[in-house]
Amino acid sequence: MSTDLKTIAEEANERLADASAVEVLAWARETFGDELVVTASMADGALPHLAAQAAPGVDVLFLDTGYHFAETIGTRDAVAATLPINLINATPKQTVAEQDAEYGEKLHDRDPNKCCALRKVEPLNRYLSGYKAWVTGIRREEAPTRANTPVVEYDAKRDMVKLNPIAPWTQEDLDNYIQDNGVLVNLLQYDGYPSIGCEPCTQRVAPGEDPRSGRWAGTGKVECGLHT
Repeated sequence: MSTDLKTIAEEANERLADASAVEVLAWARETFGDELVVTASMADGALPHLAAQAAPGVDVLFLDTGYHFAETIGTRDAVAATLPINLINATPKQTVAEQDAEYGEKLHDRDPNKCCALRKVEPLNRYLSGYKAWVTGIRREEAPTRANTPVVEYDAKRDMVKLNPIAPWTQEDLDNYIQDNGVLVNLLQYDGYPSIGCEPCTQRVAPGEDPRSGRWAGTGKVECGLHT
C-alpha cells in the first residue's frame, strides 16, 4: 500500500467533497499530470467533455471488449474526433475468436463473471498500471453498490487514487449537462438502453424500471468487477 497516495486521496476527498466535477478534475491534473487517466464507457461523452475542459489532452481509456454495440464504437470515435483528448483503445489479451477457442463460445452466457474478468478487468488493470490516478463516471444513484461512492478515494487493489467527480450527480444533473453543452450521446440511450454494456449482456429496459436492470438480466449480476 502506498501511504502517500492513500493520504492524498483521503485529504482530497475532504477538501473536494463539495467541489464541482471540473474542479475535481483540475486538481487531479495539477496533482498527477500525465499520470492521470480517464475511463469512459461511451454511453455518453459527458466525462470526456468535463475532462477535456480541466485537462486538455488527457488520456481517455476505452475498454474495447470486442462485444460492443456498433453505436458504442461510433460514440467512441465521435468523442475522440471532437474533443481535445488522447483516446486509448484498451483490448483484452485474446480476441473473441481466441477466447471462444479456449473457453467455448458464448462464455458470457455460461460464466459472465469469467468473461468480464478476461475482457474488462484484466485489460483495465494492465492499462492502468502506468498511471497513479484514474477517473470514473460512477454516480451514487446508479446502484445500491455505488450509494456511498466518495468523490476521491484510495483504490487499494491497484494502489492508485480513484476519482469519481460526478458521483453526486443525479440523472437530471447529467441530462442537463449534456443538453447545456451539446455533449455527444450514444444513440442507444434513445432506444431503451439507459445503461449500456456489451451487446450480448445488455437488454432494453421498460420505462420506469431500474436503469441498470438491463445489464446481465436474469443472472443476479450487477457489477462487471471494475469497481468492486
